[in-house]
Amino acid sequence: MRFKTSVLVCAAALTVAPAASSGQETVSVRWNQTVRTSQSTPTLQVVVNPMLEPGSSIHDGAYSALKSLGADYVRHVPWFPYPKMAVAELQPPKADRTFWDFTNIDPITKDFLAATAGHSTVMNFSTIPAWMFKTDKPVTYPTDTNQVDWNYTQGTELVDPTGKQLGDYYARLVGWYTRGGFRDELGHWHQSGYHYRFPYWEVLNEVDSEHNTTPEQYTQRYDAIVSAIHRVSPDTKFMGLALAAPGDAPGYFEYFLNHKNHQAGIPLDFISFHFYATPAPGETPDTWQYTFFDQANGFLATTHYILAIRDRLSPATKIDTDELGVILPFDPAGPPSGKTIPPIYWNAAGALYAYLYVELSQLGVDVIGESQLVGYPSQFPSVSMIDYTNGKPNARYWVLKLIVDNFHPGDHLVATSAQGNGQLLAQGFVTSQGRRLLLVNESNSTTHLALPADLSNAEFATVDKATGDDPPRTGTLNGPALSLAPFSVTVLKAK
Repeated sequence: MRFKTSVLVCAAALTVAPAASSGQETVSVRWNQTVRTSQSTPTLQVVVNPMLEPGSSIHDGAYSALKSLGADYVRHVPWFPYPKMAVAELQPPKADRTFWDFTNIDPITKDFLAATAGHSTVMNFSTIPAWMFKTDKPVTYPTDTNQVDWNYTQGTELVDPTGKQLGDYYARLVGWYTRGGFRDELGHWHQSGYHYRFPYWEVLNEVDSEHNTTPEQYTQRYDAIVSAIHRVSPDTKFMGLALAAPGDAPGYFEYFLNHKNHQAGIPLDFISFHFYATPAPGETPDTWQYTFFDQANGFLATTHYILAIRDRLSPATKIDTDELGVILPFDPAGPPSGKTIPPIYWNAAGALYAYLYVELSQLGVDVIGESQLVGYPSQFPSVSMIDYTNGKPNARYWVLKLIVDNFHPGDHLVATSAQGNGQLLAQGFVTSQGRRLLLVNESNSTTHLALPADLSNAEFATVDKATGDDPPRTGTLNGPALSLAPFSVTVLKAK
């Protein structure tokens, strides 16, 4: 038996259950006992790829879902596998011309900013032009915009070790979108007419793997980029690190969060880092119920030590876990021929995000980001929140929307417990709209619940295998006993 002070329950079906049986979970909530006031915002990232281009079969569905979500701190990442979508200057300037080109970048960026209008965004053009690095020979890239290239990020040392060339590139890119244009290296004006506002800019991505960047190199590059962007967008705040494997990288946090290692006046507004559960080949839902959540607990332990370093060196710096998800063994290419991702997977992965939302909220993490809006074969299909065959949101999306719609910074997390088989997570919240109970069934079997009497007639909304790609099922309870199907996520609203 495992006892938790908070429990999130995921199940595939929500029904009124008969009397208590063996293996039943008993949930209790002390609504007047606050354990933490939430400062956490649930959100997602949008990684640029061909399925988000105008004309894509799922373009309209994806952006409609993004707009409907209404999330803040939405992360936008043009990324290196598609150099023409990610890098605005793919060739170095010559004495008589430059090569700035936003043809393949603007359409997706504009659609993203339209879909998130009225909400905060985190922009991250994460890919440095390859020609800015010392390499044995020039780095090539596909002529086809939509062709994947996993070899673009070559080199470790910058051609300009001062970082000025790097900073100037990002200042011009930001100026294109925020100041109506920019002057290039030869002094020529490039006019865009755009005057967007960029509230947050994340500096590079997964630097612990891309370019084998050391903590010292990253800190210098961060300072150069931040200084340059501030000159054209003085109100922008910044995120740093975006580490792929934070548990392997204490040196990055120790070095980067020490203000003595930065130029005077450089802000450390946020740090960010990532987590993906990674089951072994051949695992099934019966083992996912352990693998996903055990690995998540390891990530939570890592987050504890990161927070301790942050508190010691830079306590005002906020935390964004802006890539959370599952990567199945066959990614990034997709399932082998003749195989598909089973529908229950989307519920299991959605349950994992809900679990992490509760646990990270309890730790005081500021932004909790699910990864990613659109994936598809060649671009991590198991991480998608949109069905890449029809453009409809899947269960991962609907779990996020359920959380975005019900929980916000300022909510009170209250003392909650679940006692039984140890695979139920439940957390009570007192919100400005009333009392809520978030339930997640971590198991691949039906879980029976005994609820507090004051929830006997609660309204419910649930995401499970039966809801599929449809919105959460809603209704009203008729009694304090429930059955939750495998990997469902449920919100109860007390009357």
